[in-house]
Amino acid sequence: MAAPVVGPRPGWSRRAQYSLFFGFLAAVAGLIVGLFMLVLSLVAPSSYAAVRGAALDVTSPITGALSEVGATASGLVGGAGDYWDAASQNGKLKRERAALRRHLIRAQAILQENRQLKAALNLREHSQESVAAGRIVGSSFESPRRFAVLSVGRSDGVEPGMPVRTADGLVGRVVEAGRIASRVLLVSDRSNIVPARILRGGIPVISTGRGDGTVDIRPLEVGRNPFRRGDIIITSGTGGLYPPLVPIARVVRLDDDGALGLPIADPSQASFAIVERPFEPEALAVAAGSELQR
Repeated sequence: MAAPVVGPRPGWSRRAQYSLFFGFLAAVAGLIVGLFMLVLSLVAPSSYAAVRGAALDVTSPITGALSEVGATASGLVGGAGDYWDAASQNGKLKRERAALRRHLIRAQAILQENRQLKAALNLREHSQESVAAGRIVGSSFESPRRFAVLSVGRSDGVEPGMPVRTADGLVGRVVEAGRIASRVLLVSDRSNIVPARILRGGIPVISTGRGDGTVDIRPLEVGRNPFRRGDIIITSGTGGLYPPLVPIARVVRLDDDGALGLPIADPSQASFAIVERPFEPEALAVAAGSELQR
């Protein structure tokens, strides 16, 4: 027995037929209307004009609405374009401002470095005990031991035990010297003890590093605390090594019998330093005696 032939579904055929039929009617109606309007324009132009006016009145609101929609869409597109242009220009201005800020910071850094170099060279020219001038290429802050690295060494005449200073004040002393670099023990290190005195009044004191970037300052005489906030502590020259009258620290806090000071010459802020020969008060006294004998 043969299988029944499966044909198209009746519902689908009926819908297709209705669509074709109504499409045909619409085409015929449009053709009739077009022919009517053509004949009317040839036979009765005045009536044709009236029909056109009526059609214009009917379609005018629709045309106006469509025109407003188009204008609104154009405005939205134009506004979005203007916003995008403004955002792009704003981003460009921000990038230019950031670039100018970087250039300004770089220029300020170069200016500060030039000033420090000029001060170091001027100090070396006026210092009779100067051995070499070099760049401070690094310093320690995390460790309790406080060191700095100087870009001059034995090839420049640098030896361990030589004092190091900047135009602002005392940095420390050389503890290790290589051929082209040397290690400097800072005044803020715990093992660095510097004989000093208060610039105001000349009272003798001792400056000892605390290992945290500050120095502990104690008077040699027990009694009334001689310090004031803002006092400048300078080297005394006692015991040799460090020349006298070199600034060491500024008093920032008072204790019961002493004071806490901040080093004036900060290696993290200074770019250049000079190395000097150790101070020898005996040689200075001999030179002074020779001058008196003359």
